[in-house]
Amino acid sequence: MKAWEMEREIRDNAVPKDRRKNESHWYKSDMTIPYGDELIKKFWKSNVPGSLAPEIPYLEMTQALSNQGYDVSAAENLIPEGIQLFEIGDIDNLRVLTAKLLNALNNAPKIADHPYHQHEYPMSWEEIYRAMPVSSQASSSRPEWKNTFKNKIYQGWIGQLAGGSFGTAIEGYIGSQIELIYGEVDSYITTPETTNDDVVYELAFLDAFAKNGRYVTSQQVGLEWIKQIQFGWSAEWIAIRNLNMGIFPPESGRFLNFYSDWIGAQMRGMVCGMLAPAWPVEAARLAFTDAVVSHSNNGVYGEIAAAVMTALSFEMENPRDIIQETLKYLPAKSEYVEKYLIVLDILRTEEDPNIARGRIEPHFIRYNWIHSYPNMAADLYALWYGNGDFSESMKLLAKSGNDVDCNAGLVGNILGIIRDVPRKWSDPIGDLLETYIKGKERLSIRHLAEKTSELAQQ
Repeated sequence: MKAWEMEREIRDNAVPKDRRKNESHWYKSDMTIPYGDELIKKFWKSNVPGSLAPEIPYLEMTQALSNQGYDVSAAENLIPEGIQLFEIGDIDNLRVLTAKLLNALNNAPKIADHPYHQHEYPMSWEEIYRAMPVSSQASSSRPEWKNTFKNKIYQGWIGQLAGGSFGTAIEGYIGSQIELIYGEVDSYITTPETTNDDVVYELAFLDAFAKNGRYVTSQQVGLEWIKQIQFGWSAEWIAIRNLNMGIFPPESGRFLNFYSDWIGAQMRGMVCGMLAPAWPVEAARLAFTDAVVSHSNNGVYGEIAAAVMTALSFEMENPRDIIQETLKYLPAKSEYVEKYLIVLDILRTEEDPNIARGRIEPHFIRYNWIHSYPNMAADLYALWYGNGDFSESMKLLAKSGNDVDCNAGLVGNILGIIRDVPRKWSDPIGDLLETYIKGKERLSIRHLAEKTSELAQQ
């Protein structure tokens, strides 16, 4: 069985733990960082902290590398035995098998005619900029600061944190299983918690920006990660490991990083857009600077897309216009744009959102629930059919499933900037942002927004 088929079987059969009856298990600032045998075991069986959705990271690594056009059959053949060794608790043989699995992935042969390799992947800022359709017309000059921007930044943060809090309870499940337990979801499932593993990277970027100015480097951002963030997941875990070994960006984002096309960069691009309101070229440049710490290729373009959407939201009010304008700021011949266009063509031609979702989902069935593509599709889908309504957009994201907290964070940020977040969503989270960064366990959202606004004006 192919890795994507094994992972899809897990996802299709995963029934959400009813968060109205269960506590989440988020990281704490005094957490014990897993290493050695404990890390190996964690990567053979884990549960997402907020929703308790099941996952097998070693299986996901294999799936991710397959998506990038490599023959992973040797690794796939080892996975059933690894699962069995974990279940019976044979850690000695599991340690050996894990080494063999990683060796098989590190030496997986490239499939020359795979569709992934038929695209262009510019990976310097200058190359990415030249590959944007808008590059010949886009102005790199700073737009005039407007008095409305300060409140929009605050509402953007509120929208992002409200959306993330909403999605935390249901991330990692498919839409039909979410609906089975909760029905149609258009409000918080449980008392919202702002803790998640997305926002900590935005906070680190803000600190690096504050210390080094608008032309902060990727290396400076990476070093801020080492200082503040003890543990990450998927691409961020590998990047932190690389950084701690002295492998700096952009190599930190691509060296033995099977997850380099996943959502980790896309989920944090909003801070770059808020630092460049109504200035999409600058938002894209900042997003590139941040993304290459942990990602490469399409993973980088995902953060650029999120940042550009956010920046455009300061001057455009129609989410559909924002979606279509964002396309002009992405490398035209990349696979990311190919997938973006598949979704956009369906949205443009289908009035019924349920039919549209049924047409979109088969295009992404081979991708993991944390990959940037199916989640980009969910973002576009919710923004297109949500028509600017916060609750309706969240309901559509729940129907889409996958990485709901990341998607709701981006969509909530955009809608918050366009218009104030409804009190139904803002009041329950109040002014509290909780994180697992030492010294930043409890933060004021308003103070965070004020800091962002001040930095944006530099």
